[in-house]
Amino acid sequence: MARAHASAANLEESAPVFAALGDRTRLRIVSRLSESTGLSTAKLTSGTRVSRQAVAKHLNTLAEAGLVRSRRSGRERLWELQAARLARAGRELESISKQWDAALERLRRMVE
Repeated sequence: MARAHASAANLEESAPVFAALGDRTRLRIVSRLSESTGLSTAKLTSGTRVSRQAVAKHLNTLAEAGLVRSRRSGRERLWELQAARLARAGRELESISKQWDAALERLRRMVE
C-alpha cells in the first residue's frame, strides 16, 4: 500500500512536467535544448514563427516545471535543459506502462 501512495506522490510531482510538455512549442524548445549546452531566447526564436516574448513565456513555464534553468553568460541569458527532471517523469511513464501491461495480462488470463 505504501508503494502505491509513493507512486501517486511521484505522479503528482511529475504532473507539471507533463502539462508543460503538452504544448507543441514547449516540446520543440525542450528538443532544441536537448541538443545544446545552452541557448539564448534569440537563438531559440531563430527559424521559427514564434516571437521572443512568446518563447520567453514558454521558457518560464518550462522553468516552473523544473525542466529548464537559465544562467547568465555576459549579457545573455542562456537556457539549459534539466535532463534529470525529464528522466524522472519518463520513469513515471514507464511505471504506468508496466502497471497497464500487468493489468492487461491479468485480464487476458481471466478471459482464457
